Amino acid sequence: MEKSEKGNGVAPATRSPMALMGSSRNENQEVNTSMRTAETMLRLVPMALGVAALVVMLKNSQSNDFGSVSYSDLGAFRYLVHANGICAGYSLLSAIIAAVPRPSTMPRAWTFFLLDQILTYIILGAAAVSTEVLYLANKGDSAITWSAACGTFSGFCHKATIAVVITFVAVICYAALSLVSSYRLFTKFDAPVNYPSKTIEATVFHG
Repeated sequence: MEKSEKGNGVAPATRSPMALMGSSRNENQEVNTSMRTAETMLRLVPMALGVAALVVMLKNSQSNDFGSVSYSDLGAFRYLVHANGICAGYSLLSAIIAAVPRPSTMPRAWTFFLLDQILTYIILGAAAVSTEVLYLANKGDSAITWSAACGTFSGFCHKATIAVVITFVAVICYAALSLVSSYRLFTKFDAPVNYPSKTIEATVFHG
């Protein structure tokens, strides 16, 4: 004996619009939570890297029969220490703020975007300048009478290289953070100032 769905009188189950909206809201909350967690972790990574590079450079000094050298003798390495300290502090503060579940607002998005950009260039500049000093310490430069010093102070150069490499890894993290903050800003908000379009009126003079 054959039975049809109509014969059974069973209607297919349908979900109300309110249930669909609730399900969609829950999914959005889960996505936002996952993104917030990932961003918080991404902001904590450069903090650890900055502290590591800072500690390595602060302890970088060497003395031998030829003399002594310390990171404080070179302006580029002092800048590297200060830049890593500033970036580590900012990373910790921004990670705490990012971890707090708050609705995203335009001032907050713009603040993260601008600070991420600024800190990226600060740490990049510190790594680049320190790399140049390390190159001169390894190769020397006769034009400016800078002799190669790494042959004499190899331990000092080795620690400085480690600090610079760690700093470049932090630069990569900050570049990723800049992409995240820019994506979040420009996909949700418009520019803060909208300039009205102006039409150009042409006046025709008849002779």
